[in-house]
Amino acid sequence: MTQPDQQIVVNDKPQQLSLKIQLIRFIITGCLSAVVDYGLLLLLSYLGLNPTVAKGISFICGTVTAYMINRRWTFQAEPSRKRLIAVIILYGVTFGLNVGIFHITYKATLFLGHFWAKTIGFVIGQGVATLVNFVVQRTVIFRVK
Repeated sequence: MTQPDQQIVVNDKPQQLSLKIQLIRFIITGCLSAVVDYGLLLLLSYLGLNPTVAKGISFICGTVTAYMINRRWTFQAEPSRKRLIAVIILYGVTFGLNVGIFHITYKATLFLGHFWAKTIGFVIGQGVATLVNFVVQRTVIFRVK
């Protein structure tokens, strides 16, 4: 009997996990990656780095964490140069979205104080980037062929 969260193999071809399982795994992975991202943002800011530059560095570290876990666990995909290039392009786009939204939101909410401005900017930028990442990864990059 197959576990509902395990990959199913039919005629020697792996079948894609259900949307529900992939979404749950993507969220868990995203939470872990967000801890890396947000933790580095706060640390680098505390060390005196410009908040937008700190966000750029923290985004890259969080993104690498997310990719490595999602490729193997969420989407159960084998390593592929073509897929890696597609993910790099996608992450380049979401990097711009995430950091751009962070910067605009940070500046707009600075009257609340640096901590809250960073937190609000982080949540909104991360939310938009996460939605775009999941949709593109599931429907384009990691779909079962």
